Amino acid sequence: MPLEIVRNDITKMTVDAIVNAANSSLLGGGGVDGCIHRAAGKGLLNECRTLGGCETGDAKITGAYNLPCKYVIHTVGPVYKDGKHNEEALLESCYKTSLKLAKENNCETVAFPLISSGIYGYPKDEALKVAIDVISDFLLHNDMTVYIVIFDKEAYRISEKLFSDISEYIDDNYVEKHMDYRFESRRMAAMMFEEERKGICRSEMLFSEDLLEDKLRQIDESFSQMLLRKIDEKGITDAECYKKANIDRKLFSKIRSDVSYKPSKPTVIAFAISLELSLEETEDMLKKAGFALSHSNKFDIIIEYFISKGNYNIFEINEALFAFDQSLLGA
Repeated sequence: MPLEIVRNDITKMTVDAIVNAANSSLLGGGGVDGCIHRAAGKGLLNECRTLGGCETGDAKITGAYNLPCKYVIHTVGPVYKDGKHNEEALLESCYKTSLKLAKENNCETVAFPLISSGIYGYPKDEALKVAIDVISDFLLHNDMTVYIVIFDKEAYRISEKLFSDISEYIDDNYVEKHMDYRFESRRMAAMMFEEERKGICRSEMLFSEDLLEDKLRQIDESFSQMLLRKIDEKGITDAECYKKANIDRKLFSKIRSDVSYKPSKPTVIAFAISLELSLEETEDMLKKAGFALSHSNKFDIIIEYFISKGNYNIFEINEALFAFDQSLLGA
């Protein structure tokens, strides 16, 4: 998927470029900076000595030496004081200038740490929001796969209020059932399908012949056909749809060209979020792929929470899914 949050050691990421949260000297330090310099070897330090340092909010690029990537992009994040000393703008600039350098050097994959969230003291939930906002905006206009690399669970945190609200929603709606979830999904999908058929039969006298024929045709359409119809109905382009869904262009091409394509459940929901479908419309789209939402599944309840709140920002949804150890949306 174009933007993915992963738990890993950034020095082990096999990508075109990794981003180093450096200090202004670029000569190594603690935290991520020190780990990257140690893993890269002396060659990196020697090249950094030729760069003359780096200003806060700016970025510079070097070779990667012993690291499993092509480049290291060094950026200097702001030290957090109180949020009133231009910290947010400087942090945004770190991501923007790093992404610009990556694009200029033809990078297709880039891995970021959560810049300034360590010893520089930037609140982790706010630092994450800045990262998500800048990267997601960049990906709406550029083709690149970007990773936000979290070293451990303690280094990652969504806002306490959001976490609390979702937890409460899960507690209110979660139903534990000792049953085969796939069987339940198929049962629910079959039930909804039959209800839709009955609803059309009951209402057919109210439809014109053309409208009835169109409704019947929609019942028999595949997931791919429904997706393309919804894109046309929403008046958006294919690119707008798959980028907002955090879906790779190549995968979208497969879906478009294969009328019988069988997507995963997270992929279906990603498109539903991109198209800003209601909960009922989302259920309809899931049904086309043989899935359904269930209150015996925390992933489903979190999705329902965001749709019910009218929040269709897939990157914010993925932040929450990651925090609750659930699969992310997109592909």
